[in-house]
Amino acid sequence: MSLLPSQRAHFKPARNWMNDPNGLIYFDGLYHLFFQYNPEDDQWGNMSWGHATSTDLITWQELPVAISYTPTHGIFSGSAVVDYFGTSGFGRGAMVAIFTDHKHDGSHQSQSLAYSVDEGATWTRYEANPVLDLSMKEFRDPKVSWNLVNDAWVMSVVKPEEHTVCFYQSDDLKKWELLSEFTNKNGIDGPWECPDLFPLAIDGDSKKTKWILFVSVNPGGVTGGSGTQYFIGDWNGKEFIADDRDLRWLDYGRDNYAGVTFNNAPDSRRIYIGWMNNWDYARTLPANPSRGMMTVARKLSLAIMDNQITLLQNPVADFSSDEVKDFKFTIEPSASKSGIRCVRTDGSFVEVGYDADEKFIYIDRSKIWFDVASSHIHKTHLDLQGKPVEIRVILGTSSIEIFVDRGQIALTNLLLPGELPVVITPFTTN
Repeated sequence: MSLLPSQRAHFKPARNWMNDPNGLIYFDGLYHLFFQYNPEDDQWGNMSWGHATSTDLITWQELPVAISYTPTHGIFSGSAVVDYFGTSGFGRGAMVAIFTDHKHDGSHQSQSLAYSVDEGATWTRYEANPVLDLSMKEFRDPKVSWNLVNDAWVMSVVKPEEHTVCFYQSDDLKKWELLSEFTNKNGIDGPWECPDLFPLAIDGDSKKTKWILFVSVNPGGVTGGSGTQYFIGDWNGKEFIADDRDLRWLDYGRDNYAGVTFNNAPDSRRIYIGWMNNWDYARTLPANPSRGMMTVARKLSLAIMDNQITLLQNPVADFSSDEVKDFKFTIEPSASKSGIRCVRTDGSFVEVGYDADEKFIYIDRSKIWFDVASSHIHKTHLDLQGKPVEIRVILGTSSIEIFVDRGQIALTNLLLPGELPVVITPFTTN
């Protein structure tokens, strides 16, 4: 097996187009990251599953294409499981991919399987594909995991134009029974994509568990274009029952989309990776020679903060390297406006700040971004209530990710590719 150059912190392929993360799974000491990939070009098309692995979620080793497109179909987004008990008939411990078969002319989507008996090195398509077919034009992005409530495989899959997540159950990954559907008429008009249903303990207490449902939406994101909303609720083995239908956004930056979580992560950790891009301009960004990259891996958790159940996301490791700066700074509420500027030697910079008068945290990339159809300042409400707040920054050569106050707010943005900013300068305005 030929190996391509490794990538640190933010995975990106050595060349060509990449978008959604797929099939995130931990197996036998390795984290496997599959992803939407065009093996032929640096623009979207010929959708296949690329493949990379990591032992630590920091350094990624790119491998050859795992599941390739065919003359008639692209391999769209999906998930992967390890069938430890051989329920599918592919063998105990087989790795099974569940993905959307997309007809190239856009007329049909259905759910299909492929399996690997050599820990993801080679893949065989199931001869009786598809395993779930509603004869629909838009029906995609299956996320499958073993559900302990059901004691069975459970799939979350979307009808994008109907803004609906469908939940199915199976004993063998081949025959699927519809359990229920979830929708939310919340004013978001864009198609739904890439669902993910999973439990999280509140404040680490396994006796107090809530279920989270991720749904990506494009267009209609909180900053325009692509974004990911989520719901908090309960799963009774048949239905997801949301606590409310409020809009909650996973990220208030412009560039975090279609992310999902790993199956089988050690120590019951729930680890997330997203595609660091936005469909508003993904096709127009320069390729050098690849186009597209992932966020850093983030651990998700739930905590009670201000008497509310709050989703937290925090980087899983220290990502500092020659290509990445990982640091923290504190914002004091005394100044009208304060923060930091991360400056390159050419004078271009990105600013992270807090506006105490308007009560919002923001990233301003106007001095270090392309001239494309995009706003440059991305912000969200934050009331410090007279207390200082700590912000963690993951700064790369073409991206910035910030995590505010234990990770209750995240903002992720691409930057104009270039050198890593060399000077971190605090500023205050009274």
